[in-house]
Amino acid sequence: MERHGFGQTHEVTNQAPPLANYNLFASDAALSAAVYRDGASWHREALLRHGAALTTPDTLALAELANRHSPELVTHSPRGERIDALEFHPAWHELLALLRREGLHALPFSDPRSGAMAARCAGYFMHAQIESGSLCPLTMTFASIPVLQREPALFDTLREPLYTREHDPRDVPLTQKRSAMIGMGMTEKQGGSDVRSNQTRAHALDGAGGRGAAYWLIGHKWFFSAPQCDAHLVLARTDTHEGLSCFFVPRFAPDGSKNAVQIQRLKDKLGNRSNASSEVEFLDAYGVMIGDEGRGVPTIIEMASYTRLDCVIGSAALMRAALVQAIHHARHRSAFGRHLAEQPLMRNVLADLSLESEAATVLFMRLARAFEESADAFPASSAERAWRRIVTPAAKYWVCKRALEFTGEAMEVWGGNGYVETGPMARFYREAPVNSIWEGSGNVMCLDVLRAMEREPQAAQALFAAWQDIARAHPALGAALTRLAATLNGPAAQREASARRIAQQIVLIAQATLLAQHAPADVADAFIATRLADGCGESGRVYGTLPATFDHAAIVERAFPA
Repeated sequence: MERHGFGQTHEVTNQAPPLANYNLFASDAALSAAVYRDGASWHREALLRHGAALTTPDTLALAELANRHSPELVTHSPRGERIDALEFHPAWHELLALLRREGLHALPFSDPRSGAMAARCAGYFMHAQIESGSLCPLTMTFASIPVLQREPALFDTLREPLYTREHDPRDVPLTQKRSAMIGMGMTEKQGGSDVRSNQTRAHALDGAGGRGAAYWLIGHKWFFSAPQCDAHLVLARTDTHEGLSCFFVPRFAPDGSKNAVQIQRLKDKLGNRSNASSEVEFLDAYGVMIGDEGRGVPTIIEMASYTRLDCVIGSAALMRAALVQAIHHARHRSAFGRHLAEQPLMRNVLADLSLESEAATVLFMRLARAFEESADAFPASSAERAWRRIVTPAAKYWVCKRALEFTGEAMEVWGGNGYVETGPMARFYREAPVNSIWEGSGNVMCLDVLRAMEREPQAAQALFAAWQDIARAHPALGAALTRLAATLNGPAAQREASARRIAQQIVLIAQATLLAQHAPADVADAFIATRLADGCGESGRVYGTLPATFDHAAIVERAFPA
C-alpha cells in the first residue's frame, strides 16, 4: 500500500489563483473613457502608475494587514498619565502615505486645474477597490478644505500641512507637524442624524465671542470619526445663540498640551476595521468658531456634500472590486465540465453585475464634473447645480444600497471560498453597509432630494430637460421620465412617502442617460431594458435576470478583459 506524507493526501486543483499585478486603470474601460471625457487626460500617466502599484502583492498585503490588526486605544502612559494614544499597524500608515503621495486628499484645491476633480475621484476610486478604511480620514480632510478656506487667518496656518503630499504619523501639536488630517464630529447619543438636537455647549473664553473667537466646549460626540486626526470640525451651541455653531477643535491646545477631548472608547464595528471611530467627551476642550454664529449646520453641510460624493465613489469601488474578483474566479473555476464563466446562467449574473458597476462608475464621474463646475471659481449652470444638489444625495442613497446586494452576489460566485476571511470578498461585504449609513442614512438622503428639488425648481427643470433630449431615442427611458414627473406632481404627502421611489428613479434615469451617451449600445440597451422598462426597476431585482437576447459574454469582456 502506498503511504502518503503529511499534507499530501491529494493534489490541489481547480482553485483560482490570487488576483494581483493587473492595472486598475487600464483594465477599466468606463473609468478610462470618463477621465478623458472630463478633461483629466493630463493625469493619465499618474493614474496608470497608481493603478499598477495598487495591485502588487505588497500593496494587497498592506490592506489585509491593516484590517486584520485593528487600531487600539491606549488611554494612559506607564506612569498613569492620560494620553489617549492610538496605535495602528504600520500598514495603516503606509496606506495613508500612498494616498497622500497621489494627492487624493487635496488635488482639486492644491492644483485647481480643469479636470482636477475627475482626476482625484478616479484615483480615490482605485484605492477604494483595495482598502476602504484609510479613506475615512482622507475624505474628511479633503472635504474640510473648502470650509476652512473661508477662514483666511486659520487657513493660512493650515494650507501647507493640508496640501503637502507627505504623511506625518506623529501625534504632536499641529505647529510641529509636516502634514495634517482633519476629522468631523456631528452626532450625539440622543439625536443621530437629527443634529439639531445636539446638546454640546460652547462658552467664549473672553469677550463677546463669535466667528474666529476661542471657546471652551463641554459635551460629547457619539460618533467621532478618526480621533487621531490633528483637528475636528464639531457642532455645539453657544451661550448667546440657540442655533448650532461650528468649531475647529485641535487635538492639542495652544499651550502644547493634549486638548481636553477624552476618548471614551473605540467603536467595535462590523467593517471599516482598519480605521478608528470613537466616542468622546469634551471636558472644556479648546475650539475656535468657524463660520457665523448659529450657522454651524450650513457650514458643516458643505463638508458633508463632498463626503457624500466620496460615499458614492467608495460604494462604486466596492462593486468594481467585487465584480473583478468574481469574473477572475469564474474564468479559473470549473464545475460540471466547464469554466463557470462559460456557463450561460453564470454569464448572465456576471453581465448583470457588470452593467450595475459601469452605471455606478459613469455616475460618480459625472458628479465629479458637476462638483468642479459648480465650485466658487466657476459660474455653474442650472443643470450642473442640479447634478450636484439633487443627483448627489439620490446617488448616495441608491449606489450605497446597491453595493450591499452586489457584494453579496459576487461573494456567492466564489461559493464557500467567498465566505471566509482568507479572501477579500468577506471584507468587501462587511465594508458595504457603512457608506449607506455614514453622512446621512437612506431616508435622510431621499428627503434631501425632495428638499433640493423644492428649493431649486429651475435646476430640476434644466436637468429634466437635458434628460428628455436624450430620452427621445429610447422609448423606455422617456416613459420612465413621464412616470417620475407624474409622481413629483402629486400631493406633497404622497411625495414624502414616495421619496425612496423618487430618488431611485432619478438615479436610474441619470445612469441610463449617461450610458446612452457614453457606453456601447448593448450596454446601454440592456441597462434601460432591465432597469426602466415597464415593471422593471421599481421594487428591486435579483442579479442574473438579463434577457437572453443580449450578448452577455461581450458585456463581461468589456467590464474586465481577459
